[in-house]
Amino acid sequence: MIQYDDTDSRILRVLQTSGRISNADLSEKVNLSPSACHRRVQRLESEGIIRDYVAMLDPRKVGRPTTVFVEITLSGQADEVLEAFEKAVAKVPEVLECHLMAGAADYLLKVVAEDTEDFAATHRRALARLPGVAQMQSSFALRTVFKTTAMPV
Repeated sequence: MIQYDDTDSRILRVLQTSGRISNADLSEKVNLSPSACHRRVQRLESEGIIRDYVAMLDPRKVGRPTTVFVEITLSGQADEVLEAFEKAVAKVPEVLECHLMAGAADYLLKVVAEDTEDFAATHRRALARLPGVAQMQSSFALRTVFKTTAMPV
């Protein structure tokens, strides 16, 4: 784990909620000179602590309000089976997350869709054709209670 101090933590907390903040405003919020703040942000980026900057979209406003969690059990655990599955699932644009799991299922996917019909089409077109899949179980989220991308720092 890369080391960072309390000042770095303050910078990271602000950037996780306001990624487009100007350096001047950021330096003011974390009580640091603009040049020192800029150097710290550059170091956090170069060390990979700050991985990227993205725009967070509202799923409803882009026509993808339905979230489905799909548990996948593979036919085997050989490296070739896992690698083939992971390579193929990464190409399905509706899959936002794919996690290798411990427990009953091998993978847990987070999939977005317009509605149940759209998910059924994604299921037929892409998910059912993923290599090595023995079993799939889908659970529809009724409502998102809360969601964050901010890591506790």
